[in-house]
Amino acid sequence: MSIAEEFTLDFARSERIGLEEAIFCAGKSPEQIDAILEAAQARGASLLLTRLDPEKRDRLRDAARLDYCPVSRTAVFGEAPRVTGPARVAVVAAGTSDVPVAREALRVLAYAGRPASLFADVGVAGLWRLTTRIEEIRAHPVVIVAAGMDAALPSVVGGLVAGAVIAVPTSVGYGVAAGGRVALEAVLASCAPGITVVNIDNGYGAACAALRLLHAAGRLATGTER
Repeated sequence: MSIAEEFTLDFARSERIGLEEAIFCAGKSPEQIDAILEAAQARGASLLLTRLDPEKRDRLRDAARLDYCPVSRTAVFGEAPRVTGPARVAVVAAGTSDVPVAREALRVLAYAGRPASLFADVGVAGLWRLTTRIEEIRAHPVVIVAAGMDAALPSVVGGLVAGAVIAVPTSVGYGVAAGGRVALEAVLASCAPGITVVNIDNGYGAACAALRLLHAAGRLATGTER
């Protein structure tokens, strides 16, 4: 079996669900990623790549053509849509260590042409950092909150904003934090009603949830079904 026979790109996904396919690069070899990029280039298509480590990125034939962010480990191949309009999504990171996950969410939103605002280092250990920015955060109808350790921030934000809150537990933390399992269980058990929870470190999934909400709101506003 050739490398090209190992994958089938879903170029029609955006027409079905409004979200383009992303290439999850963890577990893929540079040769497999090269073949995927070659297939995209043949169709004149752009691609979003996630979990692309710098070492693997440097081994790609088309590395120089990628818009690469080492913090989020994301890359864009080809031309992405222009980011226009007001920011309707706030991406909130409890600490600086949570920023890579927050940046992943920001990059996914930007790839979809959606501007977003980053609020970093506003964790509950210094609650004043959040309260001084809460009015700015409230101005966004969708709020993504990335937090590790005890992951208290999504619950606090969930009690302070009226918009949709999407919690991203991160793997940040010592010992019993268990690689993000404690954070995940904390946000699943949150007493703040209506919080959406995605998997550990899944900034991509949080951004996709935000995009689905924005798409749904847009359909309601225009009276269209899709």
